[in-house]
Amino acid sequence: MGHLLTNIIIFFMKDGGKEMMAMLWAQQIMLGKKDYEQVPRLLKSKVKEILVDSGMDELTTGAEA
Repeated sequence: MGHLLTNIIIFFMKDGGKEMMAMLWAQQIMLGKKDYEQVPRLLKSKVKEILVDSGMDELTTGAEA
């Protein structure tokens, strides 16, 4: 149920809010506090893009987006 609520909130966010959420998730992944697999479905592609642009694409290895 928590994942559904999170996805609904993300779906209705404006683009700037989604960008900030993706940057937050990417930062948490880079710091080792979260795994790419934990990223909400609606943010995965943007988070992957940020990680690749940051030279951290190995953090998305084995994950699809």
